Formats: sequence, structure tokens, C-alpha cells
Amino acid sequence: MTSVAPRVPAGTRSRNASRRAGRGPAAPRARRRRRLRVLAFLSPWLVGFGLFFGYPLAATVYFSFTRYNLFTLEYVGLDNYTFLLHDSDAWKAMRNTLWLVAVVVPLRVLFGLGIAQLLTKIRTGGSVLRSVFYVPYLIPPVSATVAFVFVLNPGTGPFPTITRHLGFTLPDFFNEAAWAKPGLGLLGLWAVGDVMIILLAALLNVPTSLYEAAAIDGAGAWARFRHITLPTVSPVLAFAAVTGVIETLQYFTQALVAAKVASGQADTPGTHFAPGYPDGATLTFPQWLYDEGFRQFNMGYACVLALVMFVIAMAFTLVLLRQFHAFAGDEAA
Repeated sequence: MTSVAPRVPAGTRSRNASRRAGRGPAAPRARRRRRLRVLAFLSPWLVGFGLFFGYPLAATVYFSFTRYNLFTLEYVGLDNYTFLLHDSDAWKAMRNTLWLVAVVVPLRVLFGLGIAQLLTKIRTGGSVLRSVFYVPYLIPPVSATVAFVFVLNPGTGPFPTITRHLGFTLPDFFNEAAWAKPGLGLLGLWAVGDVMIILLAALLNVPTSLYEAAAIDGAGAWARFRHITLPTVSPVLAFAAVTGVIETLQYFTQALVAAKVASGQADTPGTHFAPGYPDGATLTFPQWLYDEGFRQFNMGYACVLALVMFVIAMAFTLVLLRQFHAFAGDEAA
């Protein structure tokens, strides 16, 4: 009686053959070629990352342990880090910058979300209003800041003049230390067009069928916003919050220009202007970093300030991403 060997499916035979080939002498060579091919495709990004991020970061860490003024280089160990602990101006700049991050960034996101939500409801003239809210963001920062300080100037500004005729007086935003940071916050809210436009695109992309189903189930306006709108646009909110934090930690031009215009030193070129007018209220961390590095030529200490700003930006980014991820997970559950 002749025995018949069982038939092996073609797919199984090919898999077995590939396994046998994988154990052959040519397998390491094939894996090496595959890795080299992947590295070749990744090489533009790897080169760019190394040249424009990896090397500058490593150099910043190295110079932070030195006393470097572009001409002489001396290793000083942890002296720069120790000096940071006693630098009152650096801590004042840090407090001002963190105030802007904690107050202005959430207000910009909420204000942009509110305007975007309003624009989705307007049927007539919506395109004109979008332009009105977006145009201030397109104005160059220096010109926008000069115009904004002029508009709020208590002596010659049109807006304080109108309010005086209405019976109340506005504070002197950029000449009083208590109101300087709120003035910068108003400037940030005025130029909220970048946040508004991306949130408007996200809101217009929410499926209307979800709102219709929720309305049939009896959900009110707040319930629809809380359980449909927010979870749907949460990735865009996270993007707006993270980029807003990073931009605010680098807040430089607007604060410096507002201080120079308000102090009357904007038209005196060639003179040294100490940042932070009035009374250090507009001094931000990037301004102090610039002053130490490129005016005092304390490059080693400026590298320490840059590393501190990098660590703070990374910490804020990780916390925000984790919070938004937890919020999205709770809504999905």
C-alpha cells in the first residue's frame, strides 16, 4: 500500500523556505543591506538633526561649564550654575516669563476658541470678520507693538481719550509696573489670529451628524460642546497650547519694543537700553539671556540660561501632552 505525503499549502512552504533562508549564511548580509538602506533614507534628517540640534545642544552644555567671552575660554565647573541661584534679575525675568505662560497662553487659546466658535455660527459676513481678526497677526511684531502702545497711550492715544469722555480712565499700561504685563497680555489677545484660524479649521471639521444625534438625545449646547466639540478638537488645542508655551518662553521683541516706546527711548539709536522698563516688569528670560550673552559677553552664563529655558519648555510640553492625552482617553472611555 503506497503512502501519500500530506499536501503542504503554498503559503506555508514559502514561509518555511524564508525561515530556512533566514538561517542561511546570506541572512546577516541581507539584514545589513536593509539597515544601510534605511539609514540612507534617514540620512538627510539625521544630518540636519545633528548639525542644527545635536551639536548646538552639546556645545551649549560644554560652554555652560566655562567662562567664555568669544576670546578666552576658561573651565570654571559649576560656577555659572551657582551664580544663577543668586542672580535676582534672572529670577525676576523667570517670574515674568512664567506669568505670561500661565496667564496669556490659556487666555489666547480660550479667546481664539471663542472667536472661532462664534465665526462658525455667523452666516453673513463671516469671511470679513475672519479677516478682521486675522490681520493683526500678519502685522510685523515691531510695527504692531508700536501701534498698540500708541493706541493705549494715556496722553495721546485715541482709546484712552474715548474712555475719558465716557467717564472712566484706563490705567497707564506700559508705564506702570503693575499694569505692564497685563498690557502685554492685551497685545497677545489682539494678535490672536494664528490660534483662531487653526481652531476655526478644526471646528469646521467636526461632523455635523454628531451634533444632530446629540440634539435628538436631548443634549444641550454645553453638553454638545463638552462631549463633542472639545474631544474632537483636543489635538488642535494641544498643538495651540504647546506652540503657545514655546513661543511665550521665547518672548522677546514685543516686550522690548513696548518698553522702549513707553520709556521714550525708541528714537535714540546707539544708546544702551536696559530691558525691563518699568521697574523690570517687562523683563523676560530671553531678554536677560540676550543681554548676558551679546552685550555683557558672558557666553558661558548665557548657555546656562539657554539650557534652563530648554528644560522648562520640555517640561511644559510633556505635561501638556500628558494632560491632553488623559483628557482624550477619559472622553473615549
